Amino acid sequence: MSPTSTNGTTANGAQKPTTGNEMLEAAHQARSKAISTLPDETFDWRITLEGKVIAITGANRGIGLGIAEVCLANSATKVYSLDLLEPTEEFNALSKRFNGRLAYIQTDVTQDASIQNAVDKIVEESGAIHGMVANAGMTKHQPALEFDRAQMDKLFNLNFFGVFSCCTIAAKKFIELGIKGSIVCTASKVGDGPNRAAPSAPYGGTKAAVRNIAKTLAMEWSKYGIRVNSISPGFVKTAMTYYVETAPDWDLKMQYYGGMPRLALPQELGGAYVYLLSDTASYTSGIDIPISGVVGAW
Repeated sequence: MSPTSTNGTTANGAQKPTTGNEMLEAAHQARSKAISTLPDETFDWRITLEGKVIAITGANRGIGLGIAEVCLANSATKVYSLDLLEPTEEFNALSKRFNGRLAYIQTDVTQDASIQNAVDKIVEESGAIHGMVANAGMTKHQPALEFDRAQMDKLFNLNFFGVFSCCTIAAKKFIELGIKGSIVCTASKVGDGPNRAAPSAPYGGTKAAVRNIAKTLAMEWSKYGIRVNSISPGFVKTAMTYYVETAPDWDLKMQYYGGMPRLALPQELGGAYVYLLSDTASYTSGIDIPISGVVGAW
C-alpha cells in the first residue's frame, strides 16, 4: 500500500478513494489484478457445499425451503433464510432435523438497508458468506389489460429490484472479505415465453430481466472471482401454483404436450443450485439452467 498524506492524496500524488465503491475497488486492486476461480491442486472435485455459508431469500417456504434442504443435505455449514414472513412449521422441522444449521433472519428484500443488515449479521455470526441465492419473488396472474401501474411496481420491486439489490450487496461483501463467491438468481421458464396456462406479462418481464442481469453481472464481476448464474424453473408444486393441477384441462394438456405429467417438488431443483454454489462450478458463470421437466409454458 502507498503511504498517505493528509490532503486526500497518497504520498506519490494519487487521489485517495473516497466512495464505498472506490474503496472496494482499491481493496481488490491491492490484492491482485484479477482473482481466478481456478481450483488448486488439492481440490477433490466433489460437488459439495462443505464449509460454505449460504443465504437464500424467501426460504421459509416453497422453492426457497426446498433449495435450503438440498443445500443442507449436501453439507452446507449453515443456511440462512432471508424472509419477510415468519418461519413455517416445515421450516422449523427442517431446522431441527439439521441441528440448527438452518436459521432465519427477517429481511425485506425491497429495502437495501434490510438486506445489508442481514448480510452483516450472517458474517458476524458465521465469519463469512460464500453464496447468495436471490430467490424471493411473487406472481400475479391476470390478463395484461387488467394490470395497473401499482400492481406492476409491486412485481418489479420484489422480483427484479430486490434480486438486483441482493446481488450487489452480496458481491460487495464478497469483495470486502476476499471471497470467491457464487450468486444464483431464481428466474423462470416464463422469462423466455408466454405462460398460456396462466397469463402474466409483467411477471414474465421481471423474470426475463433477472436472466439478463445474471449474465451481465457475471461478465462484470468475473475479475473479482464472483460467479453469477440463474435457474429457470417450470411448474413447481408450491402455494403459488395450486391452480395448475386443478385446472379442468390439465390432463388433456399433459397428454398432448408431451412433458412430464406432473409438477416438480421444490427439492428437485436443488441439485442445480448446489452445483452452481459449489467450487466444482468454478468455470460456470453467466448461464441459465432451465428445470421444467419439458413442461414449460403452453
